[in-house]
Amino acid sequence: MIDAIRQVALTDWLALLALWLALSAGLLLSRQALLYLTMRGQTLARLTQTLEVARALIQITQPLVLAVVALYVALALLGLPAAWTGAAGRVALVALLVQAALWGNALISEAVERYRHRRLAEDPSGVTALQVFGFIGRLALGTVTLLLILDNLGVNITALLASVGIASIAIGLAVQNILGDLFASLSIVMDRPFMVGDFIIVDNFMGTVERIGLRTTQVRSLSGELLVFSNTDLTRSRLRNFKRMTERRVVLLVNVPYETAREKLDRVPAILREAIEAQPKTRFERAHFKEFGAYALVFEAVYWVLDPDFNLYMDVQQAVNFAVLERFRAEAIALAYPAQVLFVHADGQASSTPSPLSQTCSAL
Repeated sequence: MIDAIRQVALTDWLALLALWLALSAGLLLSRQALLYLTMRGQTLARLTQTLEVARALIQITQPLVLAVVALYVALALLGLPAAWTGAAGRVALVALLVQAALWGNALISEAVERYRHRRLAEDPSGVTALQVFGFIGRLALGTVTLLLILDNLGVNITALLASVGIASIAIGLAVQNILGDLFASLSIVMDRPFMVGDFIIVDNFMGTVERIGLRTTQVRSLSGELLVFSNTDLTRSRLRNFKRMTERRVVLLVNVPYETAREKLDRVPAILREAIEAQPKTRFERAHFKEFGAYALVFEAVYWVLDPDFNLYMDVQQAVNFAVLERFRAEAIALAYPAQVLFVHADGQASSTPSPLSQTCSAL
């Protein structure tokens, strides 16, 4: 190496230094000129998004990389020893690979950020999916860049890949729970059983989804505390998503005493129907004498509230209940409540209480 240096004349050294400085200055000045043009172009043109991306890529272009590339070009132009040119070429290729990885990482981050700002309100689950794919993309980009650098430096990456494969199997077995949660999160963001902002019920827990992460999903319960679910547990659970409903089905049960006259019983289904149809945003389905209950005659009415809003559902149900109560009072129809009847024989001993249905049949 020392002999090769001695063989180079001083004039060649000076020419190399001058050419290297000139090329480096030219590349740096070109970088600054492009930055200036993108800034001016943003104020004069409407292609602001493209210009912002271009300016960001120019800004992360490292001056050291430009200097290394300039040195390689200077060595190649002056025809200095091939060993020097070859070594400088390998160093320049490594620098360019690192710079390309920086550009790719910036592009991925920029795409994720822009999509997040644009679609967060419309598609929170899609934003989460893009963040997951962005992480995977950056990881893959870094891995490929590292392998290319090692291959350029003369490392046998075939044996390295085999070793990495064996190590990956061992690591995969050690962190299989973490990998399971990762793939479960991908399943959630792709299938979209729920999204951020949805109200869900999982087993005995309920709340609003606040965040879908790589390993866990965070749900804010009605009482205020934060519930954290493993993504694997969520994919294996049966959950109810109330945000997806378009209307609510309501079942109204009314208990009427067995002693109520038949003509009054005949009017109960019509009363229930009129009370329901008088409310806005409702669709009546049916009203029937359902069954003989333990202590009363049971009437059942079914209707739909044509809006999933829970407060509206409760307002409608309250209005229907008040309307039924007022009509029953106007028609002199009583509402039954749990009660027992005690029969006393002539000898003063109490008998067992028969069922209300038996009492009715005996009376008939």
